[in-house]
Amino acid sequence: MPSSRLRAPLAACLAVLATGALAQAPNQPGAPQTSDQPAANSASAPPSIQSSLGPAGDPGGVRSFLSSKGIDYSLTYIGEVLRNARGGSRTGTIGQGRFDLQIDADLDRLLGWKGAAFHTNLYQIHGTGLSRYYVNNLLVTSGIEALPSTRLYELWLEQKFLEGAVAIRAGQLAADTEFFVSQTAGLFVNSTFGWPGYAGANLPSGGPAYPLATPGVRVKLAPTDGVTLMVGLFNGDPAGPANDIDPQRRNRRGTTFRVNDPPFLIAEGAYAYGLGSKDAALPGTVKVGYWHHFARFDAQRYDALGLSLADPSGTGIARRLPGNDGVYAIVDQTLYRPAGAADGGLSAFLRLAASPGDRNLISAYADAGLAYKGLLPGRPNDTAGIGVAYARISDAARGLDRDTILFTGTPGIVRSREALVEVTYQAEVVPGWTVQPNVQYIARPGGGIANPRDPDGAKQKDAVVFGARTTIRY
Repeated sequence: MPSSRLRAPLAACLAVLATGALAQAPNQPGAPQTSDQPAANSASAPPSIQSSLGPAGDPGGVRSFLSSKGIDYSLTYIGEVLRNARGGSRTGTIGQGRFDLQIDADLDRLLGWKGAAFHTNLYQIHGTGLSRYYVNNLLVTSGIEALPSTRLYELWLEQKFLEGAVAIRAGQLAADTEFFVSQTAGLFVNSTFGWPGYAGANLPSGGPAYPLATPGVRVKLAPTDGVTLMVGLFNGDPAGPANDIDPQRRNRRGTTFRVNDPPFLIAEGAYAYGLGSKDAALPGTVKVGYWHHFARFDAQRYDALGLSLADPSGTGIARRLPGNDGVYAIVDQTLYRPAGAADGGLSAFLRLAASPGDRNLISAYADAGLAYKGLLPGRPNDTAGIGVAYARISDAARGLDRDTILFTGTPGIVRSREALVEVTYQAEVVPGWTVQPNVQYIARPGGGIANPRDPDGAKQKDAVVFGARTTIRY
């Protein structure tokens, strides 16, 4: 069990916030609309369909009245159909959707509380997950996939100081709305282009990320227009200690509000350039980050005696290792911008991450891609993209697979990696409404595991997924 020092309440660790800082880059112009995360948490909120509805867009003027008082709300619905046409654990078609109610309040205008803001959003999630029931892979095929539920996500207050140069946010927070984010990657449907599958696989309950937020504090510093620094401290397990119950069922409504688990610390620094009208360089952002989890983690291969977990003479109980760490880097870069345009063109992204392999399933991760906004004539707000991702199974986990084959004397599978290619096109029907067909090729689902539905234990075949998503935001 973790020591009392590590299991101290979250509040006891807040002193860390005074010594570190983490970064969120200013918005990169021309980034595609992002729909997986709440709009207010994207670098730039996507447009609303209200402008296309005429007088019906604000019945009774309620929205305008609330906005004049400092209260803004949005409603977003994402619905999609995905088909696993080949490979994985079985073929099949699913439908799923997510309704998001988001409320933001400027507390200066509402209450005279200068520099303060309030935010909350709630989800209604329905449908069947393709990865959970059909593909059985690590890099989940959709960013909205989750068990059906109606749940609270984020609920926080933020106070700004020094004309916004310092901002402190506290409450129920999600790391994936600000940290480890590539604006260009937000176009894609697969969840790993949001909160990477590397983090979801290595952190307790997947970390403070969709669909599980958790109590925490975030401090953000913006000393210049191009430099931002942030540090976030979160309760380390949004669903509580692991058992046989799925984390989403352990925190079924998003209202567990745990604060006594060993904390999770993440820090990031970002530099954005080429954002000014007089800059000769095309816009870009570079980020570097580090995270540390204060809990104890199971070794992937050995028990406390130093014997393989597959060795029948051993205990079969994984050695407990103190703490866990990771580092990452992100580059978003505009490669081409049409002459005289303030938006659109070709952008690229690259993300790299690594963690120690003795206590993590995935030891190295990379993704990259291209997005072109305005590729087709007469369609300036459409975005086409191609993205690739790679997750490497750690040496320790591979070693355990080899040990299992050795000690059992039966043929088996040694996991190695999972890789993904996604091609997508996001088309704007009207401002605030998009449709998005996509195709995904998933190589070695689960890292190359056996198909649990195959009586002979044959390895899962590469999967091919076809899908279509529609997003409406009001």
